[in-house]
Amino acid sequence: MTQEDLKWKIVDVCKTIMDPEIPHSIVDLGLIYSIDVHEDFSVDVQMTLTTPSCGFGPEFLNLVHSRINGLQEVKEAKVELVWDPPWNQSMIKEEIQFEMGLW
Repeated sequence: MTQEDLKWKIVDVCKTIMDPEIPHSIVDLGLIYSIDVHEDFSVDVQMTLTTPSCGFGPEFLNLVHSRINGLQEVKEAKVELVWDPPWNQSMIKEEIQFEMGLW
């Protein structure tokens, strides 16, 4: 498996993680900012939340961390919560924005 293949496998795993308040995946909502797969197959993920006051935030981070670390190809995953750039509705995939009536 290549680093790029593993990155897309991680994206697919993250697509299974749904926001409990907005019934869409964290990928579709634009909450995953970056996925870096290193040569040794360790992984760094930067993600955000829709709001800093999200009560589900710690659980989200733990869920993303455990699902990615659960992939046998991943040596170790680190998930970092970031606030820059601040999340906004324009980060949601266009088709989801349309579905939600944001267009």
